[in-house]
Amino acid sequence: MRDLGYFDADSGPLDELIRLTDRKLDRAALDHASDVQKNVPIYDIGVLRPILADADRRRALMAEWAWVLGQGPGVLVLQAAYADTAPIDRATAAYETIIAREKASGATGADHFATAGANDRIWNSLQKLCLEDPETFALYFGNPVIDAVCEAWLGPFHQMTAQVNLVRPGGKAQSAHRDFHLGFQPADVAARFPAHVHALSAIMTLQGAIAHCDMPLDSGPTQLLPFSQQVPAGYMAYRRPEVAAYFRDHAVQLPLQKGDALFFNPALYHAAGDNVSSDINRMANLVQVSSAFGRAMEAVDRSAMCRALYPALLRLKAGGQIDAAAISAAIGAAAEGYAFPTNLDTDPPIGGLAPETQAALMVHALDEGWTAQAFEAALRAHAAKRAP
Repeated sequence: MRDLGYFDADSGPLDELIRLTDRKLDRAALDHASDVQKNVPIYDIGVLRPILADADRRRALMAEWAWVLGQGPGVLVLQAAYADTAPIDRATAAYETIIAREKASGATGADHFATAGANDRIWNSLQKLCLEDPETFALYFGNPVIDAVCEAWLGPFHQMTAQVNLVRPGGKAQSAHRDFHLGFQPADVAARFPAHVHALSAIMTLQGAIAHCDMPLDSGPTQLLPFSQQVPAGYMAYRRPEVAAYFRDHAVQLPLQKGDALFFNPALYHAAGDNVSSDINRMANLVQVSSAFGRAMEAVDRSAMCRALYPALLRLKAGGQIDAAAISAAIGAAAEGYAFPTNLDTDPPIGGLAPETQAALMVHALDEGWTAQAFEAALRAHAAKRAP
């Protein structure tokens, strides 16, 4: 019997993507949207603010947002999410100061789906804004609308992160992709996760973009393929040329105004667009919000475990007392095998979608027969790169 528990490089055929995305959103399915453009619901927050202040009506609105993000087109626009854009202007000024400072230091932020240096990116713009200007942080992130849409998809106690992206005139589009978690893994790694984890990945995070300026179409706002999050094997399929070509031909873009916010399911096929304007520096703060449940129950010092385990594995391997499969299992039990969270300023995804993991470092050291002292030094350097 064919094993249906895993996806491979050929999973998610193009005809499935066409069938799921070649349809029109029924406006009657939405109780609170003020408009639907190109299959994307638009919510006028100026009208909806009183609803967000009422517990029962707020819950009904959040339920609609969750349906849109999951079973609906997978994307929505919150029009005038910031009624007062003064906090955005203050945050923009702070971010421009940070960009100038980081460029002066020689830093160039590697990007996951675009050429490094083609734009200006601030990794961990959340923490950097808070430390640069705490009052502006409070006014900017103290936004009940943003909080409500995050809770709609993730529930309470979610964890906020953010990365500023500034694309200047001439900035090129990203390649079509899905986002964190599985979207940031190479295809061979994504294929190791069972199909039900592919479904789980899409409900563990929420992606958003807060517009820091007006974004007409020629400035290259995010390209979106509504309903594409519903392709079960999309974390494998988006990488194939015929799928990328279909995305290029059928993706939609919506102009945004300063203070608008775009939110979408991380499994939605999307990509930043080409900035073909002559004078628009397109700045967005890309928020990536995680479920509170994406954490282990116990706090474990995995660095200490690796330091203790490595000499033992070295001896056992040299004595022929342990085979490769057992070594892999032992490393998996002790070392951190996942690349995130990390400090992307000092531990960027060079040469791939994700930085080297603690487990991969340990495998590399064993393969090359490093001494315990050499491994411990490399382990310290690895930890230092990842520290915030």
